[in-house]
Amino acid sequence: MTSSPRIAFLDVDGTILDHGKTVALSTIDAIRTARARGHLVLLSTGRAASDIHPTVREIGFDGVISNGGAFARVGDETVLARTMPVDAVDRLTAYFETDGVLYFLQTDHGVYASERVHRVVDEMRRRWGIENDPAAAPRFRDLADLDRGDVAKAVFMSEDAGTVARAQADLGDAFHVVPGSMPLPGGSNGEVGMRGVTKGSAILSVLEHLGRDAADAIGIGDSWNDVEMFEVCGVGIAMGNAEPALKAIADEVTTSVSTDGVARAFERHGLIPMP
Repeated sequence: MTSSPRIAFLDVDGTILDHGKTVALSTIDAIRTARARGHLVLLSTGRAASDIHPTVREIGFDGVISNGGAFARVGDETVLARTMPVDAVDRLTAYFETDGVLYFLQTDHGVYASERVHRVVDEMRRRWGIENDPAAAPRFRDLADLDRGDVAKAVFMSEDAGTVARAQADLGDAFHVVPGSMPLPGGSNGEVGMRGVTKGSAILSVLEHLGRDAADAIGIGDSWNDVEMFEVCGVGIAMGNAEPALKAIADEVTTSVSTDGVARAFERHGLIPMP
């Protein structure tokens, strides 16, 4: 150890994982080296824990914040588990179905969607060039089998570019609605959780559980669900591939997911040695 122990929270898609399938070797080395040097590294993702790509899981982490902050685990211990009230799930699904908006629902253990969403996502995977990677495919379960008391978060897709803004206006009294990170050719994609349930609120719970100071925390991400993570961590770092408006919110900007962004950030803050 050449610096005081830090705790890093890393987004997955666009931060660790590039284009749904590739992880830079420098990222793997940086995470494993930082942990070997006594720092803690946790995932902080909008995905359900069961939907994290195995290549990412195999790197090794000290814990995971999932479903955009609804669940948090440190080691094998569950620190946080916040699901939506059933009436909130009913309101969301009625809203999407009335407007003809495609959606899927995340629980801690799985992702539930209609057959139509399956087909749309399969087409998107073909467009992204990852149709032959079964590990990158969402493991959708049938909506008919969903226990509505288990829902933590919703994700929606629309051909209308204004859908996210409308959802924020229509649902913002009770829900936290942010633009999603799916690279759609047009239209819009969003994520919905309960108000107050964010990566940032989950990080505060993890820090309290560990007895750690937020000043020692580093948050690295590239999406709008990372804003609250940037706000609560001592240092919020945007990836080089993030939108300009998100970079402006962060304390710092590193290089992109495909050009050693995580490793460069870890070097800058002493989690791993400079080359």
